[in-house]
Amino acid sequence: MDFFVACNQMAGLVKESIAPYEGVPAGGEIVRMGADLTPTKKIDQVAEDTVVRYLRENSLCSFLISEEAGKVTFENGDGTIFLDPVDGTFNAVAGIPFYALSLAYAEDGIVKKAFVRNLATGEIFTAELGKSAYCNGKPIRTSTISSLDKCAVSVYGRKFDPTCVMQLGQKIRRWRLLGASALELCYVGAGRIDAFIDLRGTLRVTDAAAGMLVCTEAGGNVTDLNGAAIDFPCDVTVGRSLIATNGVLHHKVIEYLR
Repeated sequence: MDFFVACNQMAGLVKESIAPYEGVPAGGEIVRMGADLTPTKKIDQVAEDTVVRYLRENSLCSFLISEEAGKVTFENGDGTIFLDPVDGTFNAVAGIPFYALSLAYAEDGIVKKAFVRNLATGEIFTAELGKSAYCNGKPIRTSTISSLDKCAVSVYGRKFDPTCVMQLGQKIRRWRLLGASALELCYVGAGRIDAFIDLRGTLRVTDAAAGMLVCTEAGGNVTDLNGAAIDFPCDVTVGRSLIATNGVLHHKVIEYLR
């Protein structure tokens, strides 16, 4: 089955399955400890179970890497799928319409295809390596903003020292704190924001793989905080920080963070 057709089907099933848990406290109930060593919320578990069940019935991959289940093996299929069943869990439980299903397909360690759907609005971002990126089937490109004092930057931090971004904050035009890294990477790709910085050091391959491909295929640049290529292990207990920009601003953002 075509990857993107399958992703659309999974997204529909996930949306249906999590509907009783969106915007209500029950969605945030902790049901167990996930493979990533963080508490698994009810809404995450329901979404992941839906995807795993679908993949068992359809030969799409040999392995699934997901933040809740860790590594799941399938008898048929090829390649690896990286899954974040609900990226932006807090938003989903709180009723903030900015959370997503994120799926990336990789072969030999290289992400080839990406699918990110905003589960609240239905908006879909897709990308294929070497074949550009799309939003609802229409090509997207990063912004052309080249000046920090005209740009909008989203930042994701948790219990971090704000002094590391203060100089940058005094230079840029707008801050945005949206709370779903997969979608924020896609927003950079779509030119809706000019940069995204994740300072948590807990960003996993499951969170970032799909959004990174959308961003880079749309003309963006994604690196670690020092500007080096970012490498995510398949171990979901290992996290990273990153910077994603429209490319034009990249070295300027890094310098101000330093």
